[in-house]
Amino acid sequence: MTMTAPPPDGFLGHPRGLYVLFFTEMWERFSYYGMSALLVLYLSQHLLFGDKAASLLFGTYGSLVYAMPLLGGLIADRYLGYRKAVAFGAILLVCGHFGMAFEGPKARLMPDGSVVRNPFFEQVFYLSLALIIVGVGFLKANISTIVGQLYGKDDPRRDGGFTIFYMGINIGAFVSTLACGYLGQTYGWQYGFGLAGFGMLFGLLVFQGNRRHLEGHGEPPEGSNLSEPVLLGIPREYVVYLSGLVGVIVVQQLIQHVAQLGFGLIVLGAIIVAWMLWFSFTRLDRVDRDRMLVMMVLITMSILFWSLFVQAGSSITLFTDRNVDMGHFFKASMFQSFNPFFIMLLAPGFAWLWVKLSARRLEPTTPAKFGLGIVQVGLGFGVLLIGAAEAGPDAKVSVFWLGLMYFFHTTGELCLSPVGLSMITKLSVQRIAALMMGVWFLSSSFASYVGGMIAGAMAISRHGDMKIDSVASLGVYTGVFGKLAIVAVALGLVLLLASPYLSKRMHGVH
Repeated sequence: MTMTAPPPDGFLGHPRGLYVLFFTEMWERFSYYGMSALLVLYLSQHLLFGDKAASLLFGTYGSLVYAMPLLGGLIADRYLGYRKAVAFGAILLVCGHFGMAFEGPKARLMPDGSVVRNPFFEQVFYLSLALIIVGVGFLKANISTIVGQLYGKDDPRRDGGFTIFYMGINIGAFVSTLACGYLGQTYGWQYGFGLAGFGMLFGLLVFQGNRRHLEGHGEPPEGSNLSEPVLLGIPREYVVYLSGLVGVIVVQQLIQHVAQLGFGLIVLGAIIVAWMLWFSFTRLDRVDRDRMLVMMVLITMSILFWSLFVQAGSSITLFTDRNVDMGHFFKASMFQSFNPFFIMLLAPGFAWLWVKLSARRLEPTTPAKFGLGIVQVGLGFGVLLIGAAEAGPDAKVSVFWLGLMYFFHTTGELCLSPVGLSMITKLSVQRIAALMMGVWFLSSSFASYVGGMIAGAMAISRHGDMKIDSVASLGVYTGVFGKLAIVAVALGLVLLLASPYLSKRMHGVH
């Protein structure tokens, strides 16, 4: 097999375009995670949303963020190409993040318990969220595709290139949750959100200013005819951009109708499951049918895992703010940096471990890895119960237990997340491989919405001055955390016990 040599202008053995995309993605994740770290606190403390409403809105936001890359990818494939789609998405993200910085006056609690918000700034807030959601849709999947295009099919540097790119994601997430979280909770929300906006602006400038290093990759597909007038003399390219802006308005309305979105997700999920079962039993032979059914089981289990994992941005952050002894410097939002920190620390070790176990024929199967991941996310909630049992009269839990929770959640993520995409590519029938990849991404959308509902079950009653009784809140959180720990560990163990059977039904695919 002929190996593709690094191009003459390569840097450290990789195309220079990789580093352009690395820094673009790093700043995009800086802006995204910096804003998300503050979001549920901003909702509950500035806009005075109740815990249930704040958690459901956070879940809805995450749900749409995971769903939009499907549309963004389709538009890039057919019309814009990946480079233009990334640039357009980055512009929308810059506008959205800076829009979040226009926080307006704090909501007011009335004597009758109702909350009065400034209607103009509230709609600016929803519009900003919509810009971010659609911006991620255009940028997220397409920038990863350009990374893949930088390397030939048999280029041995491909995996290393994606590893470097993945590190950019975690560096951005780690730094932003510390920096944006500290500024937002110490000096004012607008400073945290504003810093996230500047992060995305830097990313856009890096991408646009270094396009030459992409070596022509990511350009519009042949036959896209972007300059052809198609609507009132407007070129096709600008019609696509206008459609994206219309999509922003649609999303702005969707995130204000949480219940209707949930109903739509249920209907969509039922249709997908019914179609997959019909396709499996009427269009596939026994081997492919078994593989499809195993995929359905594992996708369902991944929804459980991610719905618990995403508690970090909602219920866990509120729990940290109310019931964790953080000291005087650290703020609740900053502790979300534990996850990217542990990923950077542990990911190389996990990669080495799987190789070593594989050489000895001891590597867990894909279903077993899923089971291990779910058990560990349950153990994460379990250690918080131990910490709560040792809390003092102020109902404050040692930060050690919070760090240990994030450790277990991250090791669970490393067991489940990297193998998920691989599982889809290996088990899917070729003629529906792209569709099944879309189903995998949609499962994360379902998980985010379910995660919002779970967090909403931990709503804390407030006094008239909106203060939280720490003792009462600790009881509510530990009650739900205990149930989540039991359910996750039990289902994870069931999946581990069933993994030999499921592996057999994968018919030689591991």
